[in-house]
Amino acid sequence: MATPLDLQEQEQLEELKHFWKKYGNLITWVLLIVFGALAAWNVYNYWQRGQAVKASVLYDSVESAAESGDMTLLARSFDDMKSRFGRTTYAQQSGLLVAKTLDAKGNIEGAKAALAWVADHASDEGYQAIAKLRLAAVLMELKAYDEARKQLEGSFPAQFAPLVADRLGDIDVLQGKKAEAVVEYRKAYQGLDPQLQYRRMVEVKLNALGVDPQAATPAAGGSQ
Repeated sequence: MATPLDLQEQEQLEELKHFWKKYGNLITWVLLIVFGALAAWNVYNYWQRGQAVKASVLYDSVESAAESGDMTLLARSFDDMKSRFGRTTYAQQSGLLVAKTLDAKGNIEGAKAALAWVADHASDEGYQAIAKLRLAAVLMELKAYDEARKQLEGSFPAQFAPLVADRLGDIDVLQGKKAEAVVEYRKAYQGLDPQLQYRRMVEVKLNALGVDPQAATPAAGGSQ
């Protein structure tokens, strides 16, 4: 003879069966999706680590070529890096190193191309900002001032704002826009940490334009 406890357990069991019949399939799929996502994430992380290791080896090749001056190896290693590990930090670092090396060798067009690649493909906004600032400088060497200015448009990480202003001031000076240059140099001066030596360089630029950035008035004997 069934006891009240047995009957209660049977009722609970029937309720559980009813619940599982109604929602069991959905729960199973949700669990499969969750665990599948976790598994995929672990695989992705493992793949990312593998990519980073391989990219680091190739970066060593880029670095070695830059140090030895082997331009053929430099170009080949950088091409491999772009095609195989283009989204890694090592690829972005490689682009900046290649640009610096080519610029030092007088290959300004090659430096321009390397920097443009980093500016367009960098996943890290810091590397992207550095590439744009350096590309603007290269374009200034080529007297492509409007193109240089375009590289400095759009958003930059806040810490790069003073450097962008300084570079814009340089472009304004080269284009004979003294008033605009003063505005940009003042932005740079005010945005830079007083302890930075670079701030002193901006101050020198302002002094050359007849401006004392601390007094915000024309410096005595400055050019007009």
